[in-house]
Amino acid sequence: MMQRLPKTPNLTELAYRSVKQQLLMGTLAEGTKLTEEYLAAKLGISKSPVREALMRLESEGLIRIEARRGAYCRRFSAKEVADLFAVRELLEVHALGMVEITQPLLDEMAASIERTRRHLECGDRAAHIEEDIAFHRLIAEATKNLEFARVLENVQQKSLLCRMATFDLSALSTPASHEHIYVALKEGNRKRAQKMMREHIVYVRDALLRSMQRTVEGSALSVEANGATRPGEQDALGHGTEYLRVR
Repeated sequence: MMQRLPKTPNLTELAYRSVKQQLLMGTLAEGTKLTEEYLAAKLGISKSPVREALMRLESEGLIRIEARRGAYCRRFSAKEVADLFAVRELLEVHALGMVEITQPLLDEMAASIERTRRHLECGDRAAHIEEDIAFHRLIAEATKNLEFARVLENVQQKSLLCRMATFDLSALSTPASHEHIYVALKEGNRKRAQKMMREHIVYVRDALLRSMQRTVEGSALSVEANGATRPGEQDALGHGTEYLRVR
């Protein structure tokens, strides 16, 4: 006889949520090795659920697992960043054309914008990031297409991972950008809402790419002064040495 499943999340789900939260909050830096032993000890559980959680995170594109080397926090190249934000732009602009504009949606968007402002004023980075994701999730869910919302949230999470380095460069613009989108929807002007969303995403993308380029230029100067990149290292654009390649 089939037994009822427990309502509480199992250890794999809890491990998945915990590691994912650390990734999205920027606690784990790009390129950090995620050992099963370390994570299991920190979470107070066995390695098996940690292993399953890491496999799930890899399937979502949030980490990478290399044969015979283990799991690592994903490092995005400039090309990957540009591609990711191009997909996000297409999806989020499209979402505003599909969204069902209702008063409850508008109320929730307005409340989200106010919470974002408070989080910035208090310097609560974690809460701000969660609210940023929540604002975009509101729009995705208002399309009434659950599969679309699922795909879009995954793209948003990956874009958040690769923009952690430029969070301080783009965070201050978030409330104003979100409010422009909200006001346009409130006025029933979908075209303007789409234009505001496109500008919002492009602004964040460009800030990230400029920051990555400055890091690369700084790394190049450092290499010239100190010699070639050591085996196992990667530069800011994810250009690795032979040692990093999966054989």
